[in-house]
Formats: sequence, C-alpha cells, structure tokens
Amino acid sequence: MANLPGIVIMGASGRMGQMLIHTVLQSEQARLVGCVERPGHPWVGRDVGEAMGGPHMGLAVTDDAIDVIAQAQAVIDFTSPEATVATATLTAQARAVHVIGTTGFSHEHLQKIKAAARHAVVVRAGNMSLGVNLLMQLTRKVAAALDEEFDIEVVEAHHRHKVDAPSGTALMLGQAAAEGRGVALDEVSERGRDGITGERGRGAIGFSAIRGGDVVGEHDVIFAGLGERIVLRHIATDRAIFARGALKAALWGQDRKPGEYDMLDVLGL
Repeated sequence: MANLPGIVIMGASGRMGQMLIHTVLQSEQARLVGCVERPGHPWVGRDVGEAMGGPHMGLAVTDDAIDVIAQAQAVIDFTSPEATVATATLTAQARAVHVIGTTGFSHEHLQKIKAAARHAVVVRAGNMSLGVNLLMQLTRKVAAALDEEFDIEVVEAHHRHKVDAPSGTALMLGQAAAEGRGVALDEVSERGRDGITGERGRGAIGFSAIRGGDVVGEHDVIFAGLGERIVLRHIATDRAIFARGALKAALWGQDRKPGEYDMLDVLGL
C-alpha cells in the first residue's frame, strides 16, 4: 500500500467529500492520506470513519492542509472557489496533482489556477463523469452540423443545496455548443429571462436552471428548429460516478507534465 499514490480529500464532510473518501478507500490503486476541513469545523480532530458514522479508521480530520498535502501525490477538491484557489497554491508547492470539481469560478480565480498549473498538474472539470464528457462531444458535433435556424437551450436540474447557476456542467455544454458554431459563448449566452424580454436572439445559447429536492444532476441540450427538436440528455442518479471520475483523474495525472487538463484529456476523448 505504501507505494500507492496518496490522496487527500478537501471538504471531507460534504456529500462529495464523503463519497470521495469511500471511493478512495475501496480502490486498490490509491490510499487515503488526509481529510481536510475548514478551521472550526466540528469534524476537525475526529476520526474520519467515526465522523461519517462508521468504524474507526485511524485517520483524523485536520484543518492543516499544508501538512497533509506535503505528504500527498494528489488532492481531490470539490469545495468552494476561494478554498480551491488557496489549495491550488499548496498543491503547486508540493507538486501534487490537483483534481478540481469545484464550480462557480470567476475570471480572477481561473487566472490563479492557471498560474498554479505552471508548477503542477491541474485537472479541472465541471463534471467528472464519462457520460457528460461524451455528451459534450456530441453537443459540439451537432452544433457544428446545424445552422442558426436551430435554437440552442441548455436546461439543467440539481438538488436544492447547489449554490451556483448555471451549473459548471451546463456551462461546459454551452461552451461545447459555441465551439461547434465557431462563436464565443460570452457573446451569445442568455442566462435569464423575466418579463417582456422580446424575441429570442438569433444564434443565442440559452440557459435554464432548476433547483429542488435531491436531484443529483440532469442536463438537456435542446436544438429547437421549425417542426423538429433534437434533445441530447444526461441523467446522473449516483454521485459515485463523479467520485470515480475524480479518482481516475488523480491517478492519470501521476508523472504528467505540469499544466491544465480536463476530463477529455483523462478519458482520451
């Protein structure tokens, strides 16, 4: 076990954090070397197994990210933009692979992550699942094949606790559609409609967000023409698909050259 890549999980108490912990523990290709929470969190200092309601694991949750990242070969991070940017500095210093599933970044955040990627491998994706990344490829191809007579809408649904909209996955799909059409997403994106909005702009890529219950993630890309619609859809029913994808990315990043990568690189797509 000692020769397997050591993985640190940021945001250990969250839904994804706990799923990632279970996924790493079940893997025969990696070992769990650290679980991090923010200072003052009630899990800090507790055994992570007991904190999750299970048996003792002999690994305490810590708020000292510097110490555990120094021992790791990879860090998996589904937290917040500010926390992820701070972690990127530490992973760059440790030359550890930084797998980022966090969404909602600003341009300034992304520039800081890009700077960190000059020193370490960064794999960042709004969605880590194989199905969604295949959907991106299909979206790009369909958008390239159809002209502006087909309106493009991206509709996404997530659980009530999600704090950003549109989702990172929805933006990935919108970007894929824009690339297929050879346009800049920022110039054609429509993210809110309320009141008397006027007619839909020709060539616009629209986004709609649904929030409720415990929806894991649903994404539709709709190409609506006159008399016909093409709908590409992905439905996630288990967060484990994201955890497995993140671990795959962490393992793939070992011995790679520093730089920014995404799941298309990891999956060879």
